[in-house]
Amino acid sequence: MLAHPTLDQLSRLGLHGMAKAFSDAEASPEAASLSHAEWLAILLDREIALRVDKRLGARLRHARLRQQATPEDVDYRAARGLDRTLFQSLLTGAWIKAHEGVLICGPTGVGKSFLACALAHKACRDNHSVVYQRAPKFFTDLALARGDGRYARLMRSLGRADVLVLDDWGLAPLDAGARHDLLELLEERYGRRSIIITSQLPVDKWHDVIGDPTYADAVLDRVAHNAHRINLTGDSLRRSRTQLPAA
Repeated sequence: MLAHPTLDQLSRLGLHGMAKAFSDAEASPEAASLSHAEWLAILLDREIALRVDKRLGARLRHARLRQQATPEDVDYRAARGLDRTLFQSLLTGAWIKAHEGVLICGPTGVGKSFLACALAHKACRDNHSVVYQRAPKFFTDLALARGDGRYARLMRSLGRADVLVLDDWGLAPLDAGARHDLLELLEERYGRRSIIITSQLPVDKWHDVIGDPTYADAVLDRVAHNAHRINLTGDSLRRSRTQLPAA
């Protein structure tokens, strides 16, 4: 078989996974025993795997997650009250298809951002688009975008993502502009897209952060009523790890 012309043609067609599989199979001593159907199956499997990996990489780059967290990295043994059954049910992604939300609340250091990023990573694996935003910077960016003409485009981009992660929500009270931006974004996404929110504050304290009672009721109506809640407790995991005795 003319290996090099075949490799050139596969590469020219952009079938780089098939080209690599062809090259590897040619170098394998078992190649001669493979049937035509087996050769084709190997090439197709490698091409599909490569394309899946590339799409996942692109989605993760677009998401810009704060932490490189995966579902496999989640520690269910940590003393923080994480409901394993609930979290593993969320990893199935049914909540995304139902356009529901996830609220992760608890004190600092218990892994709220990590869990949010793990759920977002799984969403990327499942071919969903994800955007990560840290709340304090998020509202600042929206205010700047309103001044330089990017506001409408940025809001459309945030509205289209299958999953929006809003991390560290509630660290500071919202001003009038931030309240308006938040409600507009939630209204655009409600019933159409999903959101993950992490906060040190329990949901019943969010009115104080939002400030205006009318806005607060509207925001909570669009966030809390169709969301799965993960309420974490305990001491900071960061502190406990630094206090571990040396091996």
